[in-house]
Amino acid sequence: MKKSELYFNVLRLPVDFLMLVAAGVSTYFLRTEILSSFRPVLFEFNLPFYKYFYLVVFVSFLFLASYAVSGLYSLKIRRGLFDELLKILVASSAGIMMIIIYIFLRQELFDSRFLILGGWFFAVIFVFIGRLLVSLLQKYYVIRRNFGVHNVVVVGNDELATAVVEGISSDLSYGYRLLQRTNSPDLDMVRSAKPDEVILTNPNYPEKNVLELVDFCHENHIVFKYIPNIYKTLTANFDIDTIGGLPLIELKRTRLDGWGKVIKRTFDIFVSLLSLIILSPLFAIVAMAIKLDTTGPVFARLKRVSRNREFLLYKFRGMIAYDPDGGAESLKASLAAFNERKDGPLFKMKNDPRITRVGKIIRKYRIDELAQFINILRGEMSLVGPRPHQPDEISLYQKHHKKVLAIKAGATGLAQVSGSSDILFEQEVTLDTYYIENWSLWLDLKVIVKTMLKLLTDKSAV
Repeated sequence: MKKSELYFNVLRLPVDFLMLVAAGVSTYFLRTEILSSFRPVLFEFNLPFYKYFYLVVFVSFLFLASYAVSGLYSLKIRRGLFDELLKILVASSAGIMMIIIYIFLRQELFDSRFLILGGWFFAVIFVFIGRLLVSLLQKYYVIRRNFGVHNVVVVGNDELATAVVEGISSDLSYGYRLLQRTNSPDLDMVRSAKPDEVILTNPNYPEKNVLELVDFCHENHIVFKYIPNIYKTLTANFDIDTIGGLPLIELKRTRLDGWGKVIKRTFDIFVSLLSLIILSPLFAIVAMAIKLDTTGPVFARLKRVSRNREFLLYKFRGMIAYDPDGGAESLKASLAAFNERKDGPLFKMKNDPRITRVGKIIRKYRIDELAQFINILRGEMSLVGPRPHQPDEISLYQKHHKKVLAIKAGATGLAQVSGSSDILFEQEVTLDTYYIENWSLWLDLKVIVKTMLKLLTDKSAV
């Protein structure tokens, strides 16, 4: 999913809403101020402007729902201007029919048919103009500013590869920039080119080479697309794009994309911001307790990896002062013999000598992890997702373990609520992989509820 497509498709939603409101207001003043000289206004006292405006806002939301159902906010389809206008016309007609049916069922006689028909007409025109302006703005930023473009490597020695290369070069508004074309799935070349996407046009390479290329792309968070043929059987979740009239299918590592990503991020911002405000008195108390107990900072900033990117994870410090060159982290190697996790690269030790007196309390009740709301608000983590992983642990992972790096790490996750620290590492990977492949907002809500219940019943440190 190209950043430009997601950003501007999200932008279309508020623009559509503003255009629908503008269409309703324009219809009202056209009838009351201009056409009133030809035909007197009969509804002005029964329907003053402020009441009409409330009605327009409600109807606008109804139209947006109709647009969503009709696929006007789909990220998987690239439409021309005529198709866009036709979609808007059909969806607006469906919206206005719902209003007419509502009036009929209420057995109310509406005083102005012009407000209904005129509102429908202007809605189609205004929304189309708004979307046209957004499309022009998108083309400007993609072509002139390279906003959200994907650097691609095309793999293929056939005419389809040539057509894709020509399509990318001839129309920069597609959002692709060609790094290199190769005649074979050469991993060394792809690795050196460092692309955002790989496009395979010829499916007739040895299956082993193609699967190695797919695995490499997934492990390194590179989008893999191909011209559909026999490799349709590889797809579980997929997106369709086009270049020069040729369909491209993207192999997806997760269902968390497009509007799902927008909804999840919006939910993260709302919950983390609200939590930081509500919990600020508790944060102040914990901060004072930590400072009075031991010397050192209030927060431990730990190196973690999410989506192959390092970030600093915030926790209330429950161990001796953290220092990249000393302190709690430097003692970890000397305590490796006491690691109770024998099935994987994770470190777990009861009665850890590095834990402070305050640390025993805040770790027991998971208060130390509340600081992760800072990471969530900053966009480095999500509320729900795989466990944040340490750089030294990832170096020990096998290939299938790296699947858990496909999305943002979470403050809680399906694995954490399914056995806490007692769960085997392979089981944790399996549960996180299931979450990645089957994400939904409903699944997130269930994990959050289970997390809250677990906080009340399980006091073992995670």
